[in-house]
Amino acid sequence: MTSRRPLAAAVAALAATALALTGCASGSGASTASGDKKFAGQTLTVEMISSHEGAAKWLAAEFKKETGATIKPVIVPYDEIGSKIALDQQSGANTIDAAAPWYVSLGDLAADGAIQDLSSWIADDASLNTSDFIPSIYDAYSKVGDKRYGLPFDGDTHVLFYNKEILARNGIANPPKTWDEYLKDVKTITANESSKGVYGAAVFGQKSPLILGASYANRLAGFGGEFLDADGKPALDSEAAVQAAQALVDVDKYALPTPAETDFGAGNSAWFAGKVGFIENWTDLGVRSEDATSDSKVAGKWGVVTLPVGGSNTTSRASLVAGFTWVITANTKKTDLAKAFIAFATSSKVNSQLLVASPPTGIDPNRKSSLEDATYGKEFPEIQAVNRATLTGTLAWPTGPHATELAQVLTDGLAKLLAGQGGSAKQTMDAIQAKWESILK
Repeated sequence: MTSRRPLAAAVAALAATALALTGCASGSGASTASGDKKFAGQTLTVEMISSHEGAAKWLAAEFKKETGATIKPVIVPYDEIGSKIALDQQSGANTIDAAAPWYVSLGDLAADGAIQDLSSWIADDASLNTSDFIPSIYDAYSKVGDKRYGLPFDGDTHVLFYNKEILARNGIANPPKTWDEYLKDVKTITANESSKGVYGAAVFGQKSPLILGASYANRLAGFGGEFLDADGKPALDSEAAVQAAQALVDVDKYALPTPAETDFGAGNSAWFAGKVGFIENWTDLGVRSEDATSDSKVAGKWGVVTLPVGGSNTTSRASLVAGFTWVITANTKKTDLAKAFIAFATSSKVNSQLLVASPPTGIDPNRKSSLEDATYGKEFPEIQAVNRATLTGTLAWPTGPHATELAQVLTDGLAKLLAGQGGSAKQTMDAIQAKWESILK
């Protein structure tokens, strides 16, 4: 599955990105080469995160068929993709042609001169069919200021998965609709079954923006908060932001031990083993839960709902905690080939196929048409339903310059809070607010 990981703190850092591929195709997925394979014999080097390795293999094979071009994959750890792109370009090595980093890193990569401004291409190439991209994902994953630096690849959002058998054993008739109900259910399961190694929830608490930061963003969305206000100023000292932090503190002691060490791999392992009642995760977890290669013990035993709400907020919002964007490096000599590949990789046809491919690719919907694809709906109707939350209100991370630093500052502060070193939730969020204001002044 997708191991969406956080960014470290580095100049163009963090942003989980991508592995290798190359190609040529229209926005609809048809080859722009029209059978002449004008890119035959060429090689494109692309960088992707390890959790997208399955997608990389699929894309490389299919793009080769369409264009004759070869993909040279470069797989990197989730927390190194952004910094590796920047270093590759700034050092003059220029070994990478295209990459799929975490969308939050776009502003820093652009400011560092590591990626190309693709605004004109995206605006002028009608075959890209940009109106088909899920609107909340399209802007968040591609735009910084008034410029676009890439196209959405993996339309990640978090939802709440639950183990039907565990809930039934503990007298829980329905999954929670609020974070208060969630806490109550987690407490009940842990109290009843922790002696048998079963816990109420796996809570991602490892100190990284795509792990602990994701858990916080889920609650911030649920309580109706924002990272930035309408004027672009930090809003992490709001009542909703404090409530979100407190909700993490409250559940921490009842979660799978130990939350501070629970990352994507540890949380998923507990889920697949049937050891946790709840897990907040990317929607493709449902695909993996049914796949024979995942050694899943929860096939046919799980359900999924949108994220709970809290406080005065009564409307669930999708939390765009991850999300990956195809970009073209600043110094590549293969811009045309990179554009052709990105058009192919982000097309509706390809996205629809990646959603249901076996073995699973870890890719989620990026377009309205692929979200509503008939095969996807037939095989994974529950996942399709919760993914529709991206069509309405969403919470996205900031993407401008310093966005990766902001994400790390937030994560570091939350880690101290959960370790009992940051004072109260309000004191923690006030301190983070002050740091964000200083960075963005």
